[in-house]
Amino acid sequence: MNIHLEKDGLEDGQSLLPRHVAVVMDGNGRWANKRHLPRAAGHKAGVKTTRKIVENCVKNNIEALTIFAFSSENWSRPQAEVSALMALFVSTIMSEVRKLHKKNVHVQFIGDRKQFSEKLQKNINEAEGLTKNNIGLHLNIAANYGGRWDVVNACKLLINEVQNKNKKIQDIDEACFNSFMSLNDVPAPDLFIRTGGEQRISNFLLWQLAYSELYFVDTLWPDFSDKDFEQALIWFAGRQRRFGKIIINH
Repeated sequence: MNIHLEKDGLEDGQSLLPRHVAVVMDGNGRWANKRHLPRAAGHKAGVKTTRKIVENCVKNNIEALTIFAFSSENWSRPQAEVSALMALFVSTIMSEVRKLHKKNVHVQFIGDRKQFSEKLQKNINEAEGLTKNNIGLHLNIAANYGGRWDVVNACKLLINEVQNKNKKIQDIDEACFNSFMSLNDVPAPDLFIRTGGEQRISNFLLWQLAYSELYFVDTLWPDFSDKDFEQALIWFAGRQRRFGKIIINH
């Protein structure tokens, strides 16, 4: 799929595609349960959907895609499922990263990676190192990530800067604070998509989603198709984004 969206009132040919899409990929477990399969099978099926959405973003020249792969709350899931997810992380990184590199995709992981095994941390570092100079799609993978953790971590970093006299308290504003947050190197998400029927953010990118358009769909993530993604983009194109301002039509 390669779509081009236009709207009256904008310069001819100006695209209304979002620069940055953030996705909560919900419904893998329920997809598997409906088929009487182990939950791990749903996560594996979800990887195929993720691959398709990444390819779509590359084709449509979307600047950034951030996916919620594993939240800091997911450690409380059954140990068997957590272990299966960790194994899937390792195998997916190893099998996908070179393909992504060939597509000029820049891979970055956000979250507290210290809880991961040494092997997984090594795979993450290698994936980031291999793709660090790529200038295509920025693929951000949130793993052991939480929006509250992100804010607290930024506060710690900023406090350290002040204590070391690299920053003054009067220098701190939103732009300064944002520079210590995850994803400070890409635009804030324009479009947030959550599959699986739930209508909440679930501690994902709390700071970054302040002015994002929120799109919820009942479709379970493994069933989320190219057409479903296209519908989300078309819905986004129809939104009037005010950012707190009043738009006057002449």
